[in-house]
Amino acid sequence: MKRRTLLGAAAATPFLSMPALGQSGDTKVLKYVPASNLTVLDPIFTPAAVSVTHGYCVFDTLYGVDASQTPQPQMAEGHTVSDDGLEWRITLRDGLKFHDGEPVRAQDCAASLARWAQRDPFGQALNAATESFGHADDKTIVIKLTRPFGPLLNAIGKPHSRPAMMMPERLAKTDPQTQITEMVGSGPYRFLADEYVSGDRVIYERFADYVPREGAAEWTSGGKQVNFDRLEWQIIPDAATAIAAIQAGEVDWLGAVLTDLQPILEMHPDVNLHRTDPYGIMHVIRFNHLIAPFDNVELRRVVMQAVDQLPFLQSVAANEADREECLALFPCGTPNVEEVGKGIIGSLDIEAAKQAVIDAGYKGEPVVILNPTDIASIHPHGLLAADLLGKIGFNVDLVETDWGTVVQRRVSKETVENGGWNLAATNWPAISINNPATNATTRGLGDSGWWGWYEDAEMEQLVVDWLAAADENAAAELYLDVQQRAIDRVPTLPLGLSYRSGAVRADLDGALQGSVDMFWNIRRT
Repeated sequence: MKRRTLLGAAAATPFLSMPALGQSGDTKVLKYVPASNLTVLDPIFTPAAVSVTHGYCVFDTLYGVDASQTPQPQMAEGHTVSDDGLEWRITLRDGLKFHDGEPVRAQDCAASLARWAQRDPFGQALNAATESFGHADDKTIVIKLTRPFGPLLNAIGKPHSRPAMMMPERLAKTDPQTQITEMVGSGPYRFLADEYVSGDRVIYERFADYVPREGAAEWTSGGKQVNFDRLEWQIIPDAATAIAAIQAGEVDWLGAVLTDLQPILEMHPDVNLHRTDPYGIMHVIRFNHLIAPFDNVELRRVVMQAVDQLPFLQSVAANEADREECLALFPCGTPNVEEVGKGIIGSLDIEAAKQAVIDAGYKGEPVVILNPTDIASIHPHGLLAADLLGKIGFNVDLVETDWGTVVQRRVSKETVENGGWNLAATNWPAISINNPATNATTRGLGDSGWWGWYEDAEMEQLVVDWLAAADENAAAELYLDVQQRAIDRVPTLPLGLSYRSGAVRADLDGALQGSVDMFWNIRRT
C-alpha cells in the first residue's frame, strides 16, 4: 500500500475491531499503544525502550531525575557519604511494599543494585569501584567503595536504558545473564501476568499500597500519583490503524506517531500531539565485533566514511525540524559534545568506498542485517544500510522479521550460519547515552557490554579516568578523548538525531516529559 493510501485510510477509516478489555462499572481505564511489542519483561536485561517503559510501571528506583537530570530521592529518604567518600548509606522511605505484600528491605535493594551493576554500563563502572553492596539494617543500604565515585547518584538514578530498578531479593539474585519473568516490584502498577499476551496486549492495575512521594511529578522523580484503575497496552503494529484508533477514541495514547502522519492528528479536535523527550533520539547501526567482517576496524571505518546521514534521517523524520545530522557518536547538543566526525563521516563516494572495501581486506563474507518490519523508526534504516553496503561491495543478506525476533537474535554470539548476525539498527534516547559511562554504544566492555560486544581496554581506561577527573576542565578534556577514540575505532555507526512525538486524547491532562512514556500524573478531565 502506498503512503498516500495509508494517509487516506488513517483520515477516513474508523478503528476496526479490538477486543474489549475488562472495562466495567466505575473502573477508570487508560488505553495505550506502545511504539513496539513488549517481548522482554526484565528491564535490567535489556535497554529496549519498551521494556524500560514497562519497567517504570512495575518497579521503582531509589533515585529519579528531574527535568534538569539532577538526581532526586525516590524510594530513598536520603543518603549520607563518609568523609573519605568510600561509604554511602541510603535510607529507605517508610511504608514501601512489593506487589506480593512483602515490605521493601535494604537487602532487596542491595541485591538489586548488585545485579543491575553487572548489566548496565554505568553500573559496571560503579561496580568496578565497589567493594560491596550491602545493608546495615532493613532500612539502610550500605555501598562500600574502593575509590571515590562522585556520580554514584547519577548512576543509580539514571532514567533510561537499564535504570536501577528495585525488586525482591529472591528475584534480584537471578543470574544477570538470565531474564527475570516474574514481575514483582514496588512501582505504581501491578503487572497482570494472566492477561499478558505478547503481540496483543499488556495489562496492569493500580497498586493500592503504593506510597507516592510528596511533591509534583517531574521526569522519573516526585509524586507518582496514579489516577487510573487499569492500564491497558494494546499492540497495534500498523501506524494507520493506530492513528484511526485514537481518532475514534478507542485508545487514549499513542507512544509514537510517524512524522508524515502527524498532520492528520494536528487537524483533529480531540487529539493533541505530545513530544515526550526534548533531547531527541539518536539513531545508530551496531556492528557485531565478534565475527567477520566487522571484527576488522578498517571495514568499519569504510562503512562510516560511506554513510550519508541525511537519507536515514529523512526516512524517519519527514519534517526538517524533526531531524538533525550529528557527526559524532555522542548526542549533539548535550554538554561537551563536539562533532569530531566532520570530514570523516560521509567523506567517501560510492566508487571510492568500493575500492576501500577491497583495500581493507574484505573476503566476501555474508553480512546479515537484522531489520524489524514493525518498528517504523528503525525499519527504513535496515533497508538503506542493505542498499548502501550492497553498492560498495558487501555480500548482503537482509533478514526482515518482527522486533521481538530481532531482540532475541541480536544477543546471539554465533556465526551467521548458526543464527548470528553482523549489523542491526536501533535508536537510543539521547539523554541515556550523553556521557562516557552511560554510552553503551561506545563502551569497550566486550562480553559484558552491549550486544555487538565491542572490546577496547583503552576506551575503558578513559572512562575510568573521566569518572575520577579532579575538576570539570579535566573531565571535559577526557570526554573529548573518548569521543575521538570512538570515531577512530567505530564501535557503532552514528546516523544522527530525530525528535518524535506521541499523541494523547484531548480529555487527558498531565502527560509528563521523559525518555519514555510514564503513566502517573496523567488524568482524564
